[in-house]
Amino acid sequence: MSTLDATATAAPPAGARTASDRPAAALPKLWPFEEAEKLRDHLDRKATAGTVPALLETGYGPSGLPHIGTFGEVARTTWVRRAFEAMTGRPTRLLAFSDDMDGLRKVPDNVPNRDKLAAFLGRPLTEVPDPFGTHPSFGAHNNARLCAFLDGFGFEYEFASSTEYYRSGRFDAALRRVLEVHEEIVQVILPTLGAERRATYSPVLPIHPETGVVMQVRIDEVDPAAGTVRWQDETGKRFETPVTGGAAKLQWKADWAMRWYALGVDYEMSGKDLIDSVRLSGKICRILGAEPPAGLTYELFLDEHAQKISKSKGNGLSVEEWLRYAPPESLAQYMFNQPTRAKRLFFDVIPRAADEYLAHAAKLPEQDDDQRRSNPAWFIGTGRDGRAGSPVTFGMLLNLASVANAETPDVLWAFLRRYSPGASPESEPYLARLVEHAVAYYADFVRPAKSFRAPEAFERAALADLAETLKGIGGEGIAADAEALQNLVFEVGKRHPFPSLRHWFGCLYEVLLGQKEGPRFGIFVALYGVGETVALIEGALARSQDA
Repeated sequence: MSTLDATATAAPPAGARTASDRPAAALPKLWPFEEAEKLRDHLDRKATAGTVPALLETGYGPSGLPHIGTFGEVARTTWVRRAFEAMTGRPTRLLAFSDDMDGLRKVPDNVPNRDKLAAFLGRPLTEVPDPFGTHPSFGAHNNARLCAFLDGFGFEYEFASSTEYYRSGRFDAALRRVLEVHEEIVQVILPTLGAERRATYSPVLPIHPETGVVMQVRIDEVDPAAGTVRWQDETGKRFETPVTGGAAKLQWKADWAMRWYALGVDYEMSGKDLIDSVRLSGKICRILGAEPPAGLTYELFLDEHAQKISKSKGNGLSVEEWLRYAPPESLAQYMFNQPTRAKRLFFDVIPRAADEYLAHAAKLPEQDDDQRRSNPAWFIGTGRDGRAGSPVTFGMLLNLASVANAETPDVLWAFLRRYSPGASPESEPYLARLVEHAVAYYADFVRPAKSFRAPEAFERAALADLAETLKGIGGEGIAADAEALQNLVFEVGKRHPFPSLRHWFGCLYEVLLGQKEGPRFGIFVALYGVGETVALIEGALARSQDA
């Protein structure tokens, strides 16, 4: 089980309050609980028995590898699941559904043996050879990558293959129902299509019995009683194909609706780019005879220039890149925050997300049950090592790495032991992970971006005053007392003509650290050392004097 949902499906403890006896006002005003209420209302309309698990679904297109959006959708759905279980006491299931029966549209650029795939264009992904040579098909390879990806985060889910569901007959009754209302479905979709596509559209895609290609052709006749469709290929050859047993599949909007209908899906979220598709699939689901699931429309990510992230442009940030620079809980925190608002997804958001999670996790042990349910850390987890505490923030580690030019974790641990005697990678496993990440982030982003400015005359006087004041403090007590040191820095700033103390701290960051923002300076001095801070100030003054 996971750092991210280790208790996501745990049954409520004995005596726990459920929706029936918890006052509505006691529910946290967090989006997972708002979504859980939508799910509860959906189930009430269905009049589903309380012992029947609510079914939540996420979809995956296995023509590519799992990405950061995959993580976000599964994580967010998991948090809705947890909120629903806490609120109602009812069981849930999470189905990770792979559309692996889709035809291969183009040969991906990022796979080996690309020339071998060209002959399989149009074939279901589970009929395309695996270019990596490790699985029976390309679809099976990417499905395995999906499961490994989700397992790596400890998500609790059930995997489902479109190919297996079609071929096993699990969709047969629903597919026959599609034929019964074929014309109604066509009329819902036609207004959304161009003239050329309208002439040939059908929700049914027969699979060519000779070539194995998923055919997008005009359906000449629909026979609901026989459960077949009649069509002809580009050579004029005519076929009658059953829609059952995996001999055909559906166009994706109809397929989505059919799946909701066939499986009784109660909840599925999707991106803003699919709003129209959700609306159309909902209409089709109702035509088939079922209520479409509840769901959340989440916003898409933006790059560093506030442009929409595109997989083809490669202007985003991958899961692997994020996890090089911060723990998975930080990525989860980023995904938890305001899912209905567009957010920049670039490297500079990582430190804030890491520290935000640490702050939430630090509060969790002291909170009661109701307070915990208002804490994102309750949803996200408590760290792979069973804890997620750290005596210092990730931002502080980055600042420490910056002034110490830390090339290895050992450099940071030397300072950390001064601040927290006895601290070690063994005693502080989560801190150890943060240290590793901080060194990597410093090397790739902080060091290249450092830009020091020379102090103005009155700032030089204030910095010299701070250095002399630090030299004069007595004993080890204040030298290790971050709060006392912070007050001392405040007092020095007040003695000089800064417009505000914010400008004083800006001076410290820009002149001493080479950056626009920085840490709580008293903690920094306690970590870095009083003598070392004095040397840092004197070095900066000498450097600016010589410039």
